[in-house]
Amino acid sequence: MTDKTALIVRGGWDGHHPVAATEMFLPFLADNGYAVQIEESPEVYADAATMAGVDLIVQSVTMSEITGEQVAGLRAAVEAGTGLTGWHGGIADSFRASADYLQLIGGQFATHPGRPPAERVDGAQENNYLDYTVEITPLGREHPITAGLADFDLNTEQYWVLHDDLIDVLATTTHPAPAWEPWHRPITSPAVWTRLWGAGRLVVTTPGHSPEVLADPSVRTIIERGMLWATRTA
Repeated sequence: MTDKTALIVRGGWDGHHPVAATEMFLPFLADNGYAVQIEESPEVYADAATMAGVDLIVQSVTMSEITGEQVAGLRAAVEAGTGLTGWHGGIADSFRASADYLQLIGGQFATHPGRPPAERVDGAQENNYLDYTVEITPLGREHPITAGLADFDLNTEQYWVLHDDLIDVLATTTHPAPAWEPWHRPITSPAVWTRLWGAGRLVVTTPGHSPEVLADPSVRTIIERGMLWATRTA
């Protein structure tokens, strides 16, 4: 029996595997009572009748474009109580040209620092894979999305995020200041955050470059708990 509706919106850059990545979570959504609708573009956001019945949006659209009508529909749905969640570039690097989208999300991918220049191979994605730690914040240790999780290590893209103060940060990651980079001191970026917007809840998880990263037990737990937490409340 289903009693909740989840809308998966996916597309954009294929390098983030939007189809394979979102389908990893279909069994979890089904097991938790969601009826799932899948759309391959953000066009559905402009359909007010459809959006009114959505309890949770799971978005995986890296870069790409969104129209004014579509982003207005997304913002209206979240403000009215629809939850919104996603991971990595599928939510934190979507629709770069839309200021209204960026304000809704509260953070935007800026870069992912790379390996030492001598270790890089022309064109290899692995040039951007670093060993780094995701550290749970004091708020995160108490929050239902991250409670009970320890700090954990990954080897993948480490997102450097520009953000505002309306987000509640559940986990961070710190970028060092190696000699070959131009910045002068370590930079701490949010790695997992929530945001309240009208009656809606948002959850952004920055790890998730590939299905292999999404399969990490801590990453997957955060995303799945985030889906439940973001879902429309009574």
